[in-house]
Amino acid sequence: MKLGVFTVLFGDRTFEEALDLIANAGLQTVEIGCGPYPGKAHCDPDQLLVDERAREAFMHAITSRGLSISALSVHGNPLHPNAEIAKEHHRQFEQAVRLAETLGVDTVVTFSGCPGESEHSQNPSWVTCPWPEEFAKVLEWQWNEKVIPYWKKQHEFLEAHNVRVAIEAHPGFVVYHTESMLRLRNACGPRIGVNFDPSHLFWQGMDPVAAIKTLGKADAIFHVHAKDTSFDRENMSQNGVLDTKSYRNELERSWIFRTVGYGHGEETWRNIISALQLVGYTGAVSIEHEDSLMALEEGFLKAATFLNGLLIRDRLESIWWT
Repeated sequence: MKLGVFTVLFGDRTFEEALDLIANAGLQTVEIGCGPYPGKAHCDPDQLLVDERAREAFMHAITSRGLSISALSVHGNPLHPNAEIAKEHHRQFEQAVRLAETLGVDTVVTFSGCPGESEHSQNPSWVTCPWPEEFAKVLEWQWNEKVIPYWKKQHEFLEAHNVRVAIEAHPGFVVYHTESMLRLRNACGPRIGVNFDPSHLFWQGMDPVAAIKTLGKADAIFHVHAKDTSFDRENMSQNGVLDTKSYRNELERSWIFRTVGYGHGEETWRNIISALQLVGYTGAVSIEHEDSLMALEEGFLKAATFLNGLLIRDRLESIWWT
């Protein structure tokens, strides 16, 4: 496995400044945002696809620092009930896939999307329980009429461009846990896998190691994010984990995202890394920083130091036992 970072963390810096910081921290890969939700601070497919010199300069900036691209990330909602939003997010997804093919990058990261509850919706509708029975009916309508048809078509597009998509399982979208990920993959094809983010699983009370084993058996882990979650036990004991308060309201929330190691300790993260190794994952572990209690560079460097140590020890132990 190689250690990398999701570069949207440094969107306020030039691409070269961000890459210098990443290389100096001892990382090997970069995951680069190219719209819609992550923005296009360092990578605009519309420009790079038509400008060969710009592409060459873009890749030289990366490779000259000993780095490689683990994925292009184009998180969006191409199933949004607002037709204009869906159309633009879909267009940007296709552009990211085309750019990935052109650059020789095999993975594009995004969300599954979430439709509305009917053809008349204005906003996405995320179903979390089967009763009243209308909820179950909405969920099946979403999957059968929107989700599966869309991703079957995208699977054909991915095959044509020799790229795979890593769906980031996230509450609020139809793919948010192991079962929904495998449902999408089984219905639409093997070029659809997961961008595995333990923080979203911690949040839902899931065991990342168990999920890794199940997804690993299906060869469905295409990319990995490194982000943690911490819980306020007092708030959680009263309100559970379905928390809609602002992420900036840390004192009142049941949970918040944290830098790796500040929600769960070394043993938990060692078990995650070991489980990834056991199922044969050899790709990138990409640091994603969304810790509101740490400055960006501080959180990044602490995560890099923590994970570098784990990966080095894991490699040494593997050598020792073989």
